[in-house]
Order: sequence, then C-alpha cells, then structure tokens
Amino acid sequence: MSKKIGQGMIYIAWILFLSLLTIAANKLLEKQNNPNQAVAINYDNDRIAEVTLIQNRRGHYVANGKINGKKVTFLLDTGATQISIPEKIAQRLQLKKGSPLQVTTANGAITVFSTKLDSVSLGAITLPNLRAHINPYMEGEEILLGMNFMRHLEMTQRNKKLLLRDIR
Repeated sequence: MSKKIGQGMIYIAWILFLSLLTIAANKLLEKQNNPNQAVAINYDNDRIAEVTLIQNRRGHYVANGKINGKKVTFLLDTGATQISIPEKIAQRLQLKKGSPLQVTTANGAITVFSTKLDSVSLGAITLPNLRAHINPYMEGEEILLGMNFMRHLEMTQRNKKLLLRDIR
C-alpha cells in the first residue's frame, strides 16, 4: 500500500514539474514575442513623453498598451493607414461596429467595419478620438497600430530600439 502511495506521489511530482516547466516556457516565448510588456517611459527636458520599444526576435515592435482604458497588445504597423482590431478583440473591448468599408490589405480587398476609439495609449502617449477598423478576418491577439496614431509621433530607430516621441 505504501509503495503505491509513493509511486502516486512521484507521478504527482512529475506532473507538477512538467506543468511548471510548461508555464515557464510559455512565459519565455511571450517575452520573446513581446519584449515591451512594461513599456519604458521617459520625459525629455521639455516634459514631452517618450516611449522606447525593443524589437522582438522577428524584428517587429510589439508592445502592451490600452484602448479605452482596457489592456491590449499592439503591433506597430507603419503600412496600416488606421488601427485595425481583430473582431474577437473588438467584441471583448465592447466596440460598436459601424458602417462597412472596403480596404486593401496585403492579401487583397476585404470588408471591415468602422469604429471610434475614445482613447489609445502606448506608455505615456495617449491620443483621443481615433478611428479604427474592426477586421473580421484578422486572427490573433495583436492590434495593428496604424499611421492614424503613429503620425503624431516622431520615430527614431537605432540598435533594435524604437524611440517614439509625442510631437503634438
């Protein structure tokens, strides 16, 4: 009887060990995809907000931010005209679907839905009243942060880092 209990405890210990290993591996992969989970914020001598982002291992800038005060993950995309939000994230953020629009993407023309965002924040940089698209074809958990946000920023890229400066 005690031999069976001992074997059971060994199995439980292995299951716990493998579970912890899996959790640690997932956190490492998430950090590699989004090294900007805590966005670095500075203010220059003129008290202008500056945000520094680190490139992920694929060469992209992924960072945590907020839409309407709710936490999201952005992928900075200077090729996107507007902010583009996957439909399942838009539902979670309780965004209203507006009129349908035809847009051209790298994969061709698609229909998206307009929406208005009360605020978009990346670190200490917050912009009010921005238009966005709800994209029913977009997969994943990242929102494309397009040029309707980025055009208000000065961008300097150096040594796999991107410095964003609020120039409004």
